[in-house]
Amino acid sequence: MKVRIKRVDTTLRLPQYETEGAVAFDFYCRVTTTIEPNAVEHVPANFIIEVPKGMMLLITSRSSTPKRTGLMVANGVGTIDQDYCGDEDELKIALYNTRTTAVTVERGERIAQGVLLPIERAEFEEVTQMNKASRGGFGTTGTHI
Repeated sequence: MKVRIKRVDTTLRLPQYETEGAVAFDFYCRVTTTIEPNAVEHVPANFIIEVPKGMMLLITSRSSTPKRTGLMVANGVGTIDQDYCGDEDELKIALYNTRTTAVTVERGERIAQGVLLPIERAEFEEVTQMNKASRGGFGTTGTHI
């Protein structure tokens, strides 16, 4: 699949899959950014990506980043829509600093990863009653095996 992409800073590399079995590609910090303790910063990721029709771009933390730096994708995951791809729509990664000291992300450092996933749009049908029996509400599957 071909995906149209524009780099804001052409001296930083294009995203790539780091291994043959990798399902995600990395995003890089375009501008050195310091994130204060317990704060969120939107770190520019250098790319404008035209997400293909019928797909979404999911942004997640890299597995090593929280332990190594204390930074996490602030909202758990980020969702990039198909129509977020204009010339001013550089991806920014919302990073949350879990540490008690400031963390500096250097230009070119890998900060998150992206996965392109197929999606379907739902057509909602309002009903007055559901066809299945209730499980009993939120939290009813218990906490132990």
